[in-house]
Amino acid sequence: MDRAVEETGSSAIAVSDAKAVNRASVRTLYKAREPVYPKRVRGLFRRVKWLMMGFALAVYYLLPWLRWDRGEGRPSQAVLVDFAGERFYFFWIEIWPQEVYYITGLLILAALSLFLVTSMFGRVWCGYACPQTVWTDLFLAVERFFEGDRNAQIRLAKSPWTGSKFARKAGKHVVWLLIAAATGGALVFYFHDAPSLLPALFDGTASVSAYLFLGILTFTTYSLAGFAREQVCIYMCPWPRIQAALIDEHALNVTYRRNRGEPRGAHKKGQSWEGRGHCIDCNQCVAACPMGIDIRDGDQLECINCALCIDACNDVMKKVGLPTGLIGYDTSHNVELRARGEKPKINILRPRTFVYAGLIALIGGIMLFSLGTRATIDLNVLRDRNPPYVRLSDGTFRNAYTLKLMNRTGSARDFTITVGPDNAFILRAVGAEGEGTLTVRVAADETRALRVFLTAPQQAEESVPVIFTVRDPVSGEFVADETNFLTGDR
Repeated sequence: MDRAVEETGSSAIAVSDAKAVNRASVRTLYKAREPVYPKRVRGLFRRVKWLMMGFALAVYYLLPWLRWDRGEGRPSQAVLVDFAGERFYFFWIEIWPQEVYYITGLLILAALSLFLVTSMFGRVWCGYACPQTVWTDLFLAVERFFEGDRNAQIRLAKSPWTGSKFARKAGKHVVWLLIAAATGGALVFYFHDAPSLLPALFDGTASVSAYLFLGILTFTTYSLAGFAREQVCIYMCPWPRIQAALIDEHALNVTYRRNRGEPRGAHKKGQSWEGRGHCIDCNQCVAACPMGIDIRDGDQLECINCALCIDACNDVMKKVGLPTGLIGYDTSHNVELRARGEKPKINILRPRTFVYAGLIALIGGIMLFSLGTRATIDLNVLRDRNPPYVRLSDGTFRNAYTLKLMNRTGSARDFTITVGPDNAFILRAVGAEGEGTLTVRVAADETRALRVFLTAPQQAEESVPVIFTVRDPVSGEFVADETNFLTGDR
């Protein structure tokens, strides 16, 4: 019995030890994030990134303040998503809710453009124009202003808390929050009149939705650009996975030219370069990378093609007296050609790039043609379904309809309404002049609902197609919509 108890106790200890080992294994499956402190670099691609960042931020922050005269009583903001007025304004273009297909077309064009650029130049969008990249670059610039460059930031992070450290950290976060608030506020301005909303935000008279979205966007900008950074690109964004289907061996990507760099190793001044590569294993490319990766390991999901490693490496090559370009924009195909001793070549024009460009031209052409020829009148006919008809005392049948007339111009217009295809029907309406041919006024940039009654003789068939036609007698423009007239025999 004692032996049995002893064995049971030993088994319990073994199970406990196994559980402890399993818990330790689970803990080691997930590595804590190591902060990335990218080094400041100077060079061609860093200048391009500064220019792109300045342009993107200027467009984003200033666009809501541009004015566009659309006439009295209409919004004068050049770009405005007007939910209250149910319109989207983009300079001279005005999109109504019924024309949401234009928004769909713009999204398709944006996607195809991204496909085309990616197929030619890899993830150049991610490295230069993605909002996450743009605001992260801005936040990094603020961080360097308060904390210094890479080595100073690392030393500050490891140092004990002092008054100086607290002041530096606090200053950085205050500026981050101000930028985040300006970012959130700028986006809200696209949905309200910017000059009216700005003072309202400060005096507390803005709408609840404005404050809500300002708070949400401030928080997301502050957290994503200030803390998440590379994690957004690696874990949150689906684009690194999607791009694999869009690029091939001819797409230009930031590439380490192994044929020239290997075998790598430390190098001292005066040593011969005979029998070795040009990479001196200084790790400056890694220090400059905002994603914290080593480009010499080949193509990686984390690489955003920002090309800062190119600038860092070129600077080192100049210092050791070697040609630049050890890291550069290149293709996988060229890497293979060099390995075989063949001459590299760039092949931008390929079947997939032609397909993407052709689709962009086709859809863009269709949208431009549609915008250039779209009507300024629209008509939507809704027939009453309850009851579907009324039989009058004289034996005739009457159907009721609601006509929605849209005037897409900046001035009021008088429209005439007729019904066809013959004159057997009697047309009447409440609030419109005439009988048979109605005249109705629709205000500028408005939709007017008009209730009309259509009467037919006894001998009408059970279902007769009828066509309502709305015409502008001044311009001659017209629009028609077909529906049915029902009788009691149906």
